Amino acid sequence: MQRYPTISIVMHWLIAILIIAAFILGSYMVDLRISPTKLKLYSWHKWLGVTILGFVALRLLVRLIKGAPSYPDSMQAWEKQAANAAHIGLYFLMFAVPLSGYLYSYAAGFPVVYLGLFELPALITPNPEWKDSLKEAHEILTKCLFAIVLLHIGAALKHQFINKDGVLQRMLPTKSNKEST
Repeated sequence: MQRYPTISIVMHWLIAILIIAAFILGSYMVDLRISPTKLKLYSWHKWLGVTILGFVALRLLVRLIKGAPSYPDSMQAWEKQAANAAHIGLYFLMFAVPLSGYLYSYAAGFPVVYLGLFELPALITPNPEWKDSLKEAHEILTKCLFAIVLLHIGAALKHQFINKDGVLQRMLPTKSNKEST
């Protein structure tokens, strides 16, 4: 396999867009004064987080079933190990960030009502002692995710413009991707 399957490519870019949206929304809403608008934005942020969590779980399942293309032979062993470690870190953080936000919300006594339609199960009861720690964990994990996403983008651009080894093309949506569906 020279490219990722189409479903993996679509999910990769969809998750990327959702993560960017959640990050921008989260960064904007935290400094707002309490208002109906702030509460609405918090709901939207939660919806994005739950959606990201679901898509990441599906994306990981697809990756486990369909696999990933091999790295180019031109990559050094340490580069392949670093890429594997970065992917593991990305998946860990793409699960940990929304889960920590979910737990923080419940610890603070606020349910997660997905898309305004149904309340998700409470994994913990309201807990003021955990609230601040979970909020801090969510913020730290988000910063770690932001950093590793920047590293991921930087590595993709390095492979595209310096190495010119086709690594980025494996994840770009193109007409030539039809053979890998």
